[in-house]
Amino acid sequence: MRVLLVEDDNDVAATLKAALTADEHEVDHAADGEAGEAMALSGKYDVIVLDRMLPKKLGVAVVHDLREKGVSTPVLILSALHDEDHRIEGLNAGANDYLGKPFSTRELLARVRSLWHGRGREPLTRLLVGDLEMDLLARIVKRDGKKLDLQPREFRLLEYLMRHAGQTVTRKMLLENVWDYHFDPQTNVIDVHISRLRTKIDREFQQSLLHTVRGSGYRLEA
Repeated sequence: MRVLLVEDDNDVAATLKAALTADEHEVDHAADGEAGEAMALSGKYDVIVLDRMLPKKLGVAVVHDLREKGVSTPVLILSALHDEDHRIEGLNAGANDYLGKPFSTRELLARVRSLWHGRGREPLTRLLVGDLEMDLLARIVKRDGKKLDLQPREFRLLEYLMRHAGQTVTRKMLLENVWDYHFDPQTNVIDVHISRLRTKIDREFQQSLLHTVRGSGYRLEA
């Protein structure tokens, strides 16, 4: 998926771009409303993530003018102004969704995916890595047909690893996308959960799926 991120705060933009990129999306960034609108008019984006309070042109005005010009790309507005009146104003201008600040990275990614799926694509409901299967709707994990009992955090951790199967996932990526930490808490929380998860998905099976990449992170692959 190709995402246009329109955000004037460089730190926020860097964080969001990193999260979207880690979720396997291509991201272009614009730092003001006018630049964002000009890029959106190209029609090459699948989703637009747009801050409301932008220099040169406010986000609500950008959405309104894009719709007037026939651009139908789904738009998610981000704003610290998220009472009912502000949300209604944004939606009436043509936005498809509205997310109030502060928000979690996981929720942002989920909303972006939802907007993308809403354009006629079938949402992904089942993940497979070798004989390991995850049903995202039923919240069931099986390996070789055997149901595995995972705690909620273990499920989230495994889902992230399965979505990035075959890739090396760093500790920083896990902290940001599974725990919503944008700093290192200086604990062994990841090690503990990886150990528990490895026990549940690998211990009783001949082939190991969860591997440690020394000095880098972890990789799930068959």
